[in-house]
Amino acid sequence: MAVDRLSLEIPDRSITVLVGPSGCGKTTTLRMINRMVEPSEGSILLDGVDIQAQPVNTLRRSMGYVIQNAGLFQHRTIIDNIATVPRLLGWSKERSRARAAELMERVGLDSSLARRYPYQLSGGQQQRVGVARALAADPPVLLMDEPFSAVDPVVRKGLQDELLRIQEELGKTIVFVTHDIDEAIKLGTMVAVMRTGGKLAQFAPPAELLSAPADDFVEDFLGTDRGIRRLSFFPSGALKLESGPVVPVDADAKKLAARGSADVPYLLVTDLDGKPLGWGAPQDLTAGEIAVGQLLPYGRPFVHGKDSLRAALDGAVLSPTGWSVGVDGTGRVVGVVSQAVIAEAIRNAHAEGRTDDEAKAVR
Repeated sequence: MAVDRLSLEIPDRSITVLVGPSGCGKTTTLRMINRMVEPSEGSILLDGVDIQAQPVNTLRRSMGYVIQNAGLFQHRTIIDNIATVPRLLGWSKERSRARAAELMERVGLDSSLARRYPYQLSGGQQQRVGVARALAADPPVLLMDEPFSAVDPVVRKGLQDELLRIQEELGKTIVFVTHDIDEAIKLGTMVAVMRTGGKLAQFAPPAELLSAPADDFVEDFLGTDRGIRRLSFFPSGALKLESGPVVPVDADAKKLAARGSADVPYLLVTDLDGKPLGWGAPQDLTAGEIAVGQLLPYGRPFVHGKDSLRAALDGAVLSPTGWSVGVDGTGRVVGVVSQAVIAEAIRNAHAEGRTDDEAKAVR
């Protein structure tokens, strides 16, 4: 049995992720929603109406569907691929192509690609075409079956970010299948963890899933670093940054002396635009002509107030100084923070239980 007595309510205008090991029934569950697989018993309600009450083709055309490798028609141009469903619904060619052109812009595809064929695009571009095609007729429900699993990690992250941006704009009801728990946590408003045999192990928001796994199976599936993942739900806005240890690359001797202290063994050097270059010990920095090549790496900066405590901690761990660099939206340094201060913020966040909806935006 692929799915066994599965019962859950998928919230409207949100992303619900089905995740679990191979063979747990997540794809079967997805395909039952548009009747590509007919359930042997039970019912599936869409807005309170049994999906069996309408013709299967009508049902499917009312739902967007995105699969791995995009599933594009190789003999059709990109713009005609995207216009497929509107044409099936009786839209004119002009209206369908206008809608396709609009969606190409929305999913981040250059208009110059419109007349190309799928084989002429990269894997990431093809997946964007798949998403655009699924959105073409403006369906209220979007089904996505491991759509990003065939692309490399960098492209995958970009596609995930793009999906979150599009969802913020359009507010679709999305059901997303993946075997990657990190993807589930990043994308999901709700996450359904399924175990082998088609049984639901836990259905919860990502923050709750990480803080309170329902049983040993869920805990093992989440992995040993779920505590680090949970930091993704704690915003960095409460971190107290220090601007004292920050100096420009052309700092004079007086400024270097004033910024150095026993409590701060390193100074962060920035370029003349205020963007980070690296760390250096005050005694090793030459006034007016700091040698950038001798500076220590500064790790990965985090956007203060937008990124999470996980991003801040990551930056501190990546730097040999143990300090993390906070920047604004333009990449200019606004201050630095030590591992000790980040650790204190983590303890405070746990004590306050700060895993609310506001934290969703920092992932």
